[in-house]
Formats: sequence, structure tokens, C-alpha cells
Amino acid sequence: MKPEPSYNVILPESASPIYAWTKGVELEDEARKQLERIAAMPFIHHHVAVMPDVHAGIGATVGSVIPTLGAIIPAAVGVDIGCGMCATRTSLLAKDLPDSLLAARTAIEKAVPHGRTDNGGPNDRGAFGNPSLQAVQLWGANLADRYSIITQKHEKLGRGNGLNHMGTLGTGNHFIEVCLDEEQRVWVVLHSGSRGVGNRFGQYFIELAKEDMQKWFINLPDKDLAYLPEGTEHFKDYVEAVQWAQDYAALNRQLMLANTLDALGGVLPSFTFDAEVVNCHHNYVSKENHYGKNVWLTRKGAVSAREGVLGIIPGSMGARSYIVRGKGSRESLCSCSHGAGRRMSRTEAKRRFTLEDHALATQGVECRKDADVIDETPMAYKDIDAVMAAQADLVDVVHTLKQVVCVKG
Repeated sequence: MKPEPSYNVILPESASPIYAWTKGVELEDEARKQLERIAAMPFIHHHVAVMPDVHAGIGATVGSVIPTLGAIIPAAVGVDIGCGMCATRTSLLAKDLPDSLLAARTAIEKAVPHGRTDNGGPNDRGAFGNPSLQAVQLWGANLADRYSIITQKHEKLGRGNGLNHMGTLGTGNHFIEVCLDEEQRVWVVLHSGSRGVGNRFGQYFIELAKEDMQKWFINLPDKDLAYLPEGTEHFKDYVEAVQWAQDYAALNRQLMLANTLDALGGVLPSFTFDAEVVNCHHNYVSKENHYGKNVWLTRKGAVSAREGVLGIIPGSMGARSYIVRGKGSRESLCSCSHGAGRRMSRTEAKRRFTLEDHALATQGVECRKDADVIDETPMAYKDIDAVMAAQADLVDVVHTLKQVVCVKG
């Protein structure tokens, strides 16, 4: 007898199927409606895959994997293009750490600019008024020429921060953590993306797609499902811009990781770290082959889980995180979740939880425990254990991590 699949199959009327790894976790009504609208787009190939951390987003749900033929939906990729995770293991053990880790948190906060940096104003100007030499070198070696080509064609994209955001963490749910694994070995883990420049690219092409829909009299069930058809000028430019932003995001994480390790070297015993660094996107688009077709695969809050590929699935400020190895599930479009996933909005979290609740949930973690991080409190997220159980057929757990230091933007 064929075993029962680990995913639920949703068959919306006049739409592609939806395969949802949501057994044992909540699939909110609005997220389901969004998924059904996405699955009804005429260029979906075979099915849409849904990860267990799924929750409603803008246009597309966070935690969805969308294979398309001949088109890309920019809002499904989102505005934090290339957002993802980076991690490495050090030679330190828990016993090597001091009783108080405040100095370690302070050192990271000094080494990696985070949050908004215009003296409390609404704009995030980046933390390098004079960009670091490392940032300049990475920009010059990998990004400058391509950026010039993109911004010459689309002048608005060149107006804002780029180089001076390189090596900065940002705000919201972006973080840097010091963690212990199951053998009490010390890891450094961080989460960030393409910062202001990726946001600018994303917003710009989302608006261009919406303008094209109006120009071509294409009515959509949700204006944020506006798409760019392959073969058009805007499509080609978007693919170039999004690939640039994804590369920027990966290099940004690389620079922050190096600066974090340097900072910790000044306050902790001497250590080495693994040459192999896990560095993976979870908001991005790539060209892949699935179910016999070369498709544009959008992972909106999802990680590649191709067979043998390492990925990172974080929990929250007070929960476990995981280094995983993909199993190459065909049905999930070789993907897994990108985290625990939010249970509620930031506004609802601030309304519902107190500073005492947050302090209790983050007990034993050296982190901020003030009102500005209540929206990131662990209770605002789904149970990471339930999320991992729901996708046990998608990944193998290689390491289980628990944070002891958490820096938030």
C-alpha cells in the first residue's frame, strides 16, 4: 500500500493544485485565499508548494514556492530580495564562554551597524557614512559594473543607499546570534538581505508590473499579483536587477559574518572557524527544472532543499534553530521552510505581550528585552518543533542550535 503523503493537497476550482506541508500547523484563512489566487494564475506550472511556516504576505504568502512559465510576479519575490541566512561553526565550546555574554553582544553591536542610523528618524541611511574598506572591495570586485548598467537604464534605482548599506544588518526580524549546538559547540548565525537597495529594486519593478497590467487591460484578483511576461524589456531588466540584489545580499551576509567573528575574537578566547560557511537565500527567484520544464521558481520565504544541500531554518529569539540537509523532494519543488513563521502581526504581538512575557521567553539569552523588540518575541512565531515535524520528509537535521546571544536590528 502506498504511504499517505505528508502534505495536504488543496484543489481550488479552476486553478493549479496546492501541495501544503501544513499538517499540525495553522494555515490561516487569508493565507489560503492568497494561495488560491496565486494558483489560479495562468502561468503556474504543475502546482504551488506551501511550507509549514506559511502566513499571509503581500500578494503572495510567505512560505510559498511558485513555479512559473514565461512570467515572474515581482511582489511574490518581494522587496527584501535575497534575504537569507548565513552560519559557521567555531572551535569554541560552551565551557569557553564567560558567565556574562554582555561584552560579546556589545562587541557585535559595535562591529555590525544595525537598526536605523539617522538619529531616530524615519530613514535608514546605512551605518557606514564612510563605507569600510571591506565593503568597498566587495562592491568593486563583484557589483559595481553591473549596478552601473542597471541604474543607467533605470535612473531611479541609483538614487539611494547601496555601497554604504553593505555590511549592515537592517531592522525587523534580521538578527545575529551566537548559538550552541547539540555538542555544545559555538556557532555564529545571522539573518539579513539586500537592505535598502534591494527594497528599492523590488518596489520599482512591482510598480512597473502594475503599470503594465493597466496598459494591457489585464484584470487581476489582487493587484500585487501583477507580473512581468518573459520576452518584454521590463522582464529582462528585472531578472538582471534581482540577480544583482541576490548577489549583494549574499556578500552582505559574508561581510557581516567576517566582522562578527573579528569582534568576538576580541572578547572571547582565541578560536578558529569552519572554512565551509552555509549561506542561503530564502526570498529569491532562480531558473530551475521541475516536472519536465525549465521554470522560474520563486521561493517566497522558503529555502532550497535539493538533495545534499545545506540550509538554515531559524526559530525565534527564544527557540531552537536548525542546520539542515535537503532530501530533494520532488513534490516540494526541492524546498523547505525558511523559519518558524509568524503567528500574528507585529501590531498584535505588541498589544498582546508584556515586557515580563518577553523576558521570560528569552530567559538565558543575552538580548534586548525592551519594548522595541516585543514584536519579535518568541510567542509571535509558530512552534518551531511543529514546523520541523511537518517537513520531516523534506530535510534531515544536521545540527540543532540554541542561541545564547541575539542581536536584533
